[in-house]
Amino acid sequence: MAGKPSLAGSALAKRPGFGHMRCMVSEDKMRSPRSLDRKLNRKLDHCVLPTAGLTVARERLEALGFTVAADAAHPFGTGNCCVFLSDGSYLEPLARMDQKAALEAEADGNVFIERDSVFRQTYGDEGFSAVVLGTADADADHARFVDAGISAGKPLSFSRPFRDAEGREATASFRLAFAAPENADGHFFFTCQRINMPTAGRGALETHSNGVTGTARIVILAASPDDYAGFLDAFSDEAHERLVDGEVDLRLGNAVLTVMTPDRYAMRYGLDRVSQHGRFDLAAIVFECLDIARLREQFSIREILFADEAGSIIVPPAAGQGAVFVFEESSL
Repeated sequence: MAGKPSLAGSALAKRPGFGHMRCMVSEDKMRSPRSLDRKLNRKLDHCVLPTAGLTVARERLEALGFTVAADAAHPFGTGNCCVFLSDGSYLEPLARMDQKAALEAEADGNVFIERDSVFRQTYGDEGFSAVVLGTADADADHARFVDAGISAGKPLSFSRPFRDAEGREATASFRLAFAAPENADGHFFFTCQRINMPTAGRGALETHSNGVTGTARIVILAASPDDYAGFLDAFSDEAHERLVDGEVDLRLGNAVLTVMTPDRYAMRYGLDRVSQHGRFDLAAIVFECLDIARLREQFSIREILFADEAGSIIVPPAAGQGAVFVFEESSL
């Protein structure tokens, strides 16, 4: 069942504005980003999508044609059921599995749980809370974040079990370094270093019936995108671009982070958002898809609410899908 989605009545559309803000990154403290003409080293690692429960998230993502990995538990009370893409990025639906463990971790200063708690208290259990880049050295990133004045707290190291599509199990270890713009409430950014990688591959987990192969773009809304340009540069150690008015792009090795005004968002994707002064919102994830016509047919058969906009398929948020999903046909 296709139609033009309106987010006016959704919980995400009712998020309050955060007041006028600028990313206060001083010129003398921010390392100059590398030149635009060199190879982009930073890549999108994953997107964190809080959800009330992994069962709901799994059902929604499978209905959209994604292959969803087995549930996995963190040692600090949360768990996920990830969607892995062949470009190396992935979605992380995140639920509270053990509230007692999560509260203990928060009391101990676990930044990941602290930010997740603030997000859920502010927006509810469904949404899009964090953007994550890959890194080879989380400690170096943390030192850079502190120096630039954008650190969101101390780094976090942890390990968790991993099970591939064939049921083989291994242990994966990670170290995270956190950053956030001023007054971003529960929204945050971090880099993820894989300390120990299982030999078991993702294999069939990266193949999806909807034809999605990767993440093309992350869309962030702000009343004044230029206010966030300094933060993006300092966080990524890359250099942003301004190609059109009302929009700032940060090009990564496998995707683009775009900060745009709500008006630009409405113009590009045909979706209305409440334009509030100083608003900051992780709004949409744009996927590369092999065959839009085939996907449109799949969604119609499954009665997925969607809209066609300039050749793209737009799917509004739903329980288990905390962001707008945009599907664009790949040029490959």
